[in-house]
Amino acid sequence: MGWLEAVILGLVQGLTEFLPISSSAHIRVVSAFAGWPDPGAAFTAVIQLGTETAVLIYFRQEIWEIVSTWTRSLFNRELRGHWAARMGWYIILGTLPIVVLGLVLKEQIETPFRDLRLVGTTLIVFAIILWFADRTARNKLTLEKHLSAPHAVVYGFAQALALVPGVSRSGGTVTAGLLLDYRREDAAKYSFLLAIPAVLGAGVLELSEIGNGPSPEWGPTILATVISFVVGYAAVAWFLRYISTHRFTVFVIYRIILGFFIILAVTAGWIPAIG
Repeated sequence: MGWLEAVILGLVQGLTEFLPISSSAHIRVVSAFAGWPDPGAAFTAVIQLGTETAVLIYFRQEIWEIVSTWTRSLFNRELRGHWAARMGWYIILGTLPIVVLGLVLKEQIETPFRDLRLVGTTLIVFAIILWFADRTARNKLTLEKHLSAPHAVVYGFAQALALVPGVSRSGGTVTAGLLLDYRREDAAKYSFLLAIPAVLGAGVLELSEIGNGPSPEWGPTILATVISFVVGYAAVAWFLRYISTHRFTVFVIYRIILGFFIILAVTAGWIPAIG
């Protein structure tokens, strides 16, 4: 991987990670159209550490309250009913599905799931589901008052769907939140918080793959990660402001157009389905 490729993929990761349009799909598609080899699941997982660092800094006050209150609640019964302590358990519970499925489906994640025909299809299908959820949601529940263990599990399985590029981690979990009638901002916020353990865990596990075999070298990977952090911080701030007053329609339309274009490009032989 060259330095220019690292800059572009870092920008793509930062711009798309928090939007419901699938960052892994965009990295896969941009690489294919540029004629670059597929950077692979390991590279994608590692540069997501950059965007996840942006989340840690952006939500640093909430995260500190959750971690500190949850930890103290282990020794202080009076704190166990506090929303932050409960949130800590719900994040743990919601992380289990993607951890289990990620380990079980590791081989499929590396190759079959990265087939661009599948990517295009999932972009379209989950765009329609997001549109339905956005149109039918009552947009009234909040995390502090209404999040429960069953809801955390639903969110968790929705996040696990993002193991397939094209689904979108934020798109899948936000869609689940809307179907459960959470406010758009709360669904997105929990989506970001829930992603922290999974993304950090996956990124750390894949660090050993960088520089080995087909994976890019350390230098370009670090550059892409730093760029994804800077751009991602701006993206998460913009996204939360945007959805506070807008529906997800623009993202739905974009996903459908991109999905059909990817399928057309593969069918016409412009890009390979697996590269």
